Amino acid sequence: MIKKIFVLLAGMLVTVAVYAAGAQLRANHPDTYTVRRGDTLWDISSKFLAKPWLWPEIWQANPQVRNPHLIYPGDVLNLSFLNGGPHVGLEPRVHAEGEAVPAIPLSELRMFLKDMRVMDSNAVRNAPYVVGLEEARLRGAVGQNIYVRGLQGAPGQRWAIVRPTHVFRGFEQGDAKDAENEIVGHELDSNVAMVNTPWDEDSRNDGHYGRGDDLGVEVSVIGNAETLRTGDPSTLLLLDSTMEIRSGDRVLPVDDAPYDAFYYPHAPKSAVPDNARVNAFADAMDAVGSRQVVVLSVGAKDGVDNGTTFTIEEPGETIHDDVASNSWRRGVGKTVTLPNEYVGHVMVFRTFDRVSYGLVMDSLRPVHKGNRLRMPE
Repeated sequence: MIKKIFVLLAGMLVTVAVYAAGAQLRANHPDTYTVRRGDTLWDISSKFLAKPWLWPEIWQANPQVRNPHLIYPGDVLNLSFLNGGPHVGLEPRVHAEGEAVPAIPLSELRMFLKDMRVMDSNAVRNAPYVVGLEEARLRGAVGQNIYVRGLQGAPGQRWAIVRPTHVFRGFEQGDAKDAENEIVGHELDSNVAMVNTPWDEDSRNDGHYGRGDDLGVEVSVIGNAETLRTGDPSTLLLLDSTMEIRSGDRVLPVDDAPYDAFYYPHAPKSAVPDNARVNAFADAMDAVGSRQVVVLSVGAKDGVDNGTTFTIEEPGETIHDDVASNSWRRGVGKTVTLPNEYVGHVMVFRTFDRVSYGLVMDSLRPVHKGNRLRMPE
């Protein structure tokens, strides 16, 4: 088995000699690199290649390789030049037991792969909901009964208790209130912890009042329950939860679909839509950086799939050309828009119809909401 794995790895790495010239070696690439625990395939590729998202094409060039994810901590990669071309080889060794190096840190993304969903707003609004709790309590805890309206199921069936966390909206040019917010999808249009009815546009105090393009509602799984008795309301036993359950929480089928274990970075398969933007952040308010999760305003309906990699750009500032104005006063010259600035790369790891979750793979400067997405160069 070990010999077989070594043959596969060697085949993959020899392929670099064929393709690396097109993939462009980094000017400061190492001659030798020892794979470390915590590395990802993107990290390793970026040490050798100027365009790390091209490593799947290196793998695909060799039909003998079955799995490009069989590099382990402790493996030593050597770079040499043979016949005028680069050649990367793997030193023979018996690797220690452990997990292979992933493309991206899945353990850090498990919450977004298992406990988060983005759904149609009407589907969330019309989903079964918690109407009350055992002994008329205001909050429900594990081991207590909860009462749910609109539920169709059988005794023993398990359900996910979810709470809406964000409503995603996209704005076309001229649709937002001011130029600063044009073409920006705002990440927090409603939060169930802040307002009583997050699906009622008239009750939201977000400044948008239903304007913009509704891209969907993000819900977070906060517990699981099992049907004890059917009816309207049905009685469910709360099996586990990450926070207290309360009236208004929605009840959805348990999502047992497996998520991707392997990711293959690649450029978008079609033109990037003009309104493709960084729409929201997962755990920040103003900006994020490398290895943080962002929400993108494009999804499966735009041809985006797992592994799609974008370049992120900061829109150029609009300034006054005071030099050409020939005036002693500042800020009176005609305006000029500066070129967009490169920010970094983001790779999609989960897609929905109209939005996607992406992981910032690298960045030279902070990523902001409204940053544009384009083809990686």
